[in-house]
Amino acid sequence: MRRRSAVKLILSLAAAASLAAAAYAANRPGASGQARFLGSYTWTLNQPWFGGFSALKLTEGGTAMTVLSDRATLVTTKVQRRDGTIAGVTAEAAHRLRASTGKQLKGRAGDSEGLAVAADGSRYISFEGAARVARYLRPGDRAKVLPRPKAFRRLPPNKSLETLAIDSRGRLYTMPERALDARGQIPVWRWNGSRWSRPFSLPPEGGFLPVDADFGPDGRFYLLERDFTLLGFRSRLRRWDITAAGPVNEAVLLQTRAGTHDNLEGLSVWRTAGGELRATMVSDDNFLPLQRTELVEYALPR
Repeated sequence: MRRRSAVKLILSLAAAASLAAAAYAANRPGASGQARFLGSYTWTLNQPWFGGFSALKLTEGGTAMTVLSDRATLVTTKVQRRDGTIAGVTAEAAHRLRASTGKQLKGRAGDSEGLAVAADGSRYISFEGAARVARYLRPGDRAKVLPRPKAFRRLPPNKSLETLAIDSRGRLYTMPERALDARGQIPVWRWNGSRWSRPFSLPPEGGFLPVDADFGPDGRFYLLERDFTLLGFRSRLRRWDITAAGPVNEAVLLQTRAGTHDNLEGLSVWRTAGGELRATMVSDDNFLPLQRTELVEYALPR
C-alpha cells in the first residue's frame, strides 16, 4: 500500500519498533490460533524494482513463486527449500505491467495490490488507486480491464481493492481495505465472467483491515488482515466455508502480537507434496530501509 511522506515516517517508526519487538521475542512468533509457525525468511535483492510486495502465489509444491509489487511489477521466482522451509529465492524475471493502451503503468494508476491466477495461467490483478481489476494472459501483455461497477468508482483512494482471490469455478472475489457498507460490514464483490455482484459481506473485528485473500486447495476462503500500531504490525488469518447462503464456520487460525512479523500483505494457501496445508505470506516494506521483505510460513489445520 503506497503512503505519503508523513505516513511513511510513522511506518518507519513502527518498523523500528517491530524489529525491536521481534528481536526481543527471540524468534518466537507469539501467535494465537490453530496455525503452527514454520519459519521466516528475509529476502533481499539489489534491484530498483525490488520491494513493496503486496501479493504472491506459490505453485509447484512451494518451489515456484509469483510476487506482485504495488508499483506495477510482477516477478517470477524459484524458491529453494531446506527441510521444507525457505532457504533462498531466485528472481527469474520482472515484468512491468502495462495499461490497456500498452503504456507502462505508473503513479496512482499503477498501485497494484491483489493477484489471482486462473487455470489457464491468466493473471488477474486488482488496483487500489483507480479501483479496477485487469486480466493479463501473459505478464507483458496489455491489460484487459474488466467492467467497473459504480461501487468501485465510489471507493476511497488508497483504501480500495486490496485483495483478489479466485475459486475453483474461476470466479473472482475482491474487497476494499477500508470501506464498510451501510451495515458496517466488509463488502465482497464477485466476478462470474460477465458481471459483478455482491454475494455476501464479512464481519470486521477489532482494528484489523483486509489486505489479501485466497481460496485454498481445500476450497475454503482465507482472509489475511493487518492492524498497524506504534508497537509494530499485527496480523490475523481467518477462514470460512463459502456456501450458497454465504460464509459459514468462521475460524481464526492466526493472530500475532505487534512486532511479531513485518507488514504482511500478501497471502498464498497451498498444499505440500506430503499433504500439509500451508499459508505463505509476504511483507510490504513500503520501500523503506527500516522495513524488510519477509516471507513467513505457517502450517494450517485441516
